[in-house]
Amino acid sequence: MHKQELTRRNLLAGTAALGAGAMMPGMQRLAVANEPRGKAEHCIMLWLGGGMGQIDTFDPRPKGDPKKKKPGGYYDMIPTAVKNVSVSEHLHRCADRMDRITAVRTVHHDVIDEHAAAVNRMHTGRPTSGTIVYPSIGSIVAHELGVTGNVPAYVLAGYPNLTRGPGFLGARHSYLYLTDTESGPTGLTPAKTITADRQQRRQRMLADLRADYLRRNPGQAPVADYDATLDKALRLAGPEFMDVFNLKSEPASLIESYGSELGKRCLLARRLCQSGVRFVEVAHNLNFVNGTGWDVHNQGILKQHVLINELDMAVSTLMDDLEAHNMLDKTLIVISGDFGRPASFDGGGGRGHHCKAFTVVLAGGGLKHTGAYGQTNDLAEEIVTDPVSVPDLFATIFASLGIDPGHELHDGDRPVPITDMGKPIKSLLA
Repeated sequence: MHKQELTRRNLLAGTAALGAGAMMPGMQRLAVANEPRGKAEHCIMLWLGGGMGQIDTFDPRPKGDPKKKKPGGYYDMIPTAVKNVSVSEHLHRCADRMDRITAVRTVHHDVIDEHAAAVNRMHTGRPTSGTIVYPSIGSIVAHELGVTGNVPAYVLAGYPNLTRGPGFLGARHSYLYLTDTESGPTGLTPAKTITADRQQRRQRMLADLRADYLRRNPGQAPVADYDATLDKALRLAGPEFMDVFNLKSEPASLIESYGSELGKRCLLARRLCQSGVRFVEVAHNLNFVNGTGWDVHNQGILKQHVLINELDMAVSTLMDDLEAHNMLDKTLIVISGDFGRPASFDGGGGRGHHCKAFTVVLAGGGLKHTGAYGQTNDLAEEIVTDPVSVPDLFATIFASLGIDPGHELHDGDRPVPITDMGKPIKSLLA
C-alpha cells in the first residue's frame, strides 16, 4: 500500500511539474511585460567578427607573458571616467566616456569553437534549429519598430547571410545590404543614360506587369513578399535616401576624427539613423590589418592593438557625433562578437576562443550607464556575479528600444517568444 501511494504521489507531482512547465512561457511573458523599458529609437551594432578578447579590451587584467605561457592581459590597464572601472590602454578615448558606456562583462553561451554557430547565436539569440529559421535581431527590430518615411528599417554594412536575415518574418523585414560605404547599395540607382522620363515610363510598365502577376497568383506569400521588396527598392532609389551616402557633405575634420574604414561606416550609420533607419549593423573585421581580424590565434595577436585603436577612435567619435546631433540618448550602440578570448596563450602566442564569460558593450541609448556590469574572476574567464545570457542581452536591447521582451512573434500560426526566456538588466533601464 505504501509503495502504491508513493507511486501515485510521484505521478501527481510529475503531472503538476509538467503543468507548471507548460505555464512557464506565459508566466515569463507576464513578468517581463511589467519590466521598465527605454525610449531609444535606433540601434547601431558594431560586429567584431571572430570575437573581441575581453581581457585585452573592456575587462582587462594584469599582463601575462606569451613566451612563458603565463596567463594574463596583453596590454596595460588604464583608469576610466568611472571609479574602479579599467579598460585597455588602447581604449583611452572610450575610457574618458565610460560614464555613458556599460561593458556587460558576463555574457555567456555554450558554443565552443564553431564560429558559424556562435555568429548565429549572437544574431538570433537562439541555437540553430532544424524546424524553424529564427529572425535576426536586426529583422526583429525592423518588424517591431517599422519604417519612418522612404528609408529601410534595417541596413547591413557587413556580411549578408541567413544568420542576419528575417527568418520566418519574411523578406519585407530583411536588410538593405551595402557593398560600398559612399556609393550606397548596388543596383538602386539607374544608369546615367536613363533620363527621369524614361525611368518613369519603365516604372509604369513594371507596375502593370506586377499588378497582373499578383492577380494571377493570389494568396502566394513569396510572391507578395517579393512584390513588397521590389516596391521598397523603387522608393529607396530616389534622391532623398541616396543623399545619405554623400559623406563628403560632412566637415573634413569630422571625417578625419572617425579615422579608418570602420569610422566611415560609423559616420554613415549616424546618417542612416538620422534619416530614420532603425537598425544598422557595421562590421569590423579587416583581415588585412593583422591577418586574422579579431580571431587572434597565433601571430594575429601581434597587431590586435591596431583593431582596438580603430574601434576606440570610431566609437568615441560616433558617441560625440550622436551627442552633437541630440541623438545619443535615442541611439543604442552595441559592440558585439561571436566569442571572447581566454587569458591563456596558444602555441603561437595568440588566444583561442572563450564562451563562458565575455564582454558585450552598450553605449548611449538613454541607459543608466555604470561603466561595467557583472564581475568575472582573476583571469576574466569565469562569471563571479550577475551572469547575462544571450537571451538576457537581447531582452535588454529590445527593452531599451521600447520593445516588450515578453512579446510573441508568429511563424504562421505558431507563437514564438521574441527572446528565449530572456530578462532585461533592470539596473540599466531608465
